[in-house]
Amino acid sequence: MIACLCRGFPDRNPSYWEQALVKLFARPPVDDLPRCGLLLEVEGRIVGVVLTLYTRHAGDEGDAIRCNLSSLCLDPEFRPYATRLIAMMLRRKDVTYVNISPAPATVRINKALGFRILTSGQMMFLPVLSAVREAGRVLDVHSSLAELARLPQAHRNMLVEHAAMGCRALICECGGEMHPFLLKRRSLLHGVVPCHQVIYCPSLADLSHCAGLLGRHLMRSGILLCLVDANEPVPGLTGHYFADRAIKFVKGPNPPGPGDLTFTELAVFQS
Repeated sequence: MIACLCRGFPDRNPSYWEQALVKLFARPPVDDLPRCGLLLEVEGRIVGVVLTLYTRHAGDEGDAIRCNLSSLCLDPEFRPYATRLIAMMLRRKDVTYVNISPAPATVRINKALGFRILTSGQMMFLPVLSAVREAGRVLDVHSSLAELARLPQAHRNMLVEHAAMGCRALICECGGEMHPFLLKRRSLLHGVVPCHQVIYCPSLADLSHCAGLLGRHLMRSGILLCLVDANEPVPGLTGHYFADRAIKFVKGPNPPGPGDLTFTELAVFQS
């Protein structure tokens, strides 16, 4: 599998895929769904891979299963099998499938299989330049943080689990309410410019409302720049919206919000 993935993604070294697969197999199974994904094998040789990250998400109307389809690659002579490989993963109509990093060559396949655009661009913003709309505070999450008890169980689990995976888990307390956020450190311009990717916010309106407080808290880390997926410029965020950048696709009955990348490859694989 690692050899095939390295052929498909030559910018990733074998240790990246080894760590990614260890994390993938360590995740709890969801029903009888694949633990890892699907392989295309020819005469004992793996020539194609698609990885899957299944997660059960608790919601107001009951649990929903979400699957992040990741890292599709096939050796050149077997690429015509790509559509068939993905179609085999889409048989469960109760599962919502997301593709957060489609290669340009797979965009046509996504549309042909019934995927629709989840977000069509990204907002790059400096939260420290946003006004603080009301007094409050931002807390870094750890498992013994007393304020976690004021959040629903699903949010508590989400924050603690993602903190263990290397995300920055935060709670913004303002106006008597608790707003959970997850950020993942990334870099732009070939590793020169550090930034935070928003992995979770309750809504883009919540992000805008809390941006000033979050920005002042993030100043301590020295990373001021943030990214969030969106379909248009986000009111209240100071920055620039890039259309047709980091387009993400979804198919299924329970699509996530534009600021929700929880339990996807971006949160699980990348350290």
